[in-house]
Amino acid sequence: MTANYSLLRRAVFGSTLAGAILSLSFASSARAEVSDAEFQAKMTSYLTKDENVEAVGAALEKFFMKKRDEAQKKASESEAKTLEDQLKNPVKVEIGKAPVRGPAAAPYTIIAFSDFQCPFCKRGADTLTELMKAHPNDVKIAFKNLPLPFHPEARGAAKAALAAGNQGKFWEMHDKLFGGQEGLSQQTYLKLAGELGLNVDKFKTDMESPEIAASLDEDIKLAEKLGVQGTPGFFVNGVQVRGARPAAYFEQIIAKLKESGK
Repeated sequence: MTANYSLLRRAVFGSTLAGAILSLSFASSARAEVSDAEFQAKMTSYLTKDENVEAVGAALEKFFMKKRDEAQKKASESEAKTLEDQLKNPVKVEIGKAPVRGPAAAPYTIIAFSDFQCPFCKRGADTLTELMKAHPNDVKIAFKNLPLPFHPEARGAAKAALAAGNQGKFWEMHDKLFGGQEGLSQQTYLKLAGELGLNVDKFKTDMESPEIAASLDEDIKLAEKLGVQGTPGFFVNGVQVRGARPAAYFEQIIAKLKESGK
């Protein structure tokens, strides 16, 4: 209860209620001299009237809205500074053997670290599709796998996508896996391979090949090296983007890269 009244006291003293309450209840005391015990007793009495409860409620709402706005402003300023630092010092990320979608000469490369069982990665994939439609000649996407250990089908789905890629159908499998996240399983992968017209026997063999396992491990190690701790993670010409951000956020980065000639 003491902690609750301490919070209430902060809210009230930060509002227009403070003067009214203090003038009624603490006319003979200086504001700084009002103890928590005195404040609690006076507030208990004050709150016996409905109109006072409403006034205090309004004060609390205003207090918490102010705190929320301050926190959002601080987070926004920190994010803006981080972005500016990234733009000045982009990270070099090799595409390597990652599957690529989009024109080879596109000036902006988005490298995605993703997990087929992660719902946020599905959102991120949809955002990348949106960006490619908006910039068909300027954006290309490179995909790297980062299957999270607590997603039981993430690694299997990643193997399925890479195995399909061995037959030229990585992106087709990519789209189907994200489109059916809730039903990922070995049986699903084989079914999708058939739907895509793949050689299913080769697909099954490739899924369990040491080459695909090594490719997955390379992607995971690269993500660790780059500090990608969760999914999805992106690099736009070396500028890191954490999480499933809206297309407008990527547009902002692309615009700044264009301004700087990077």
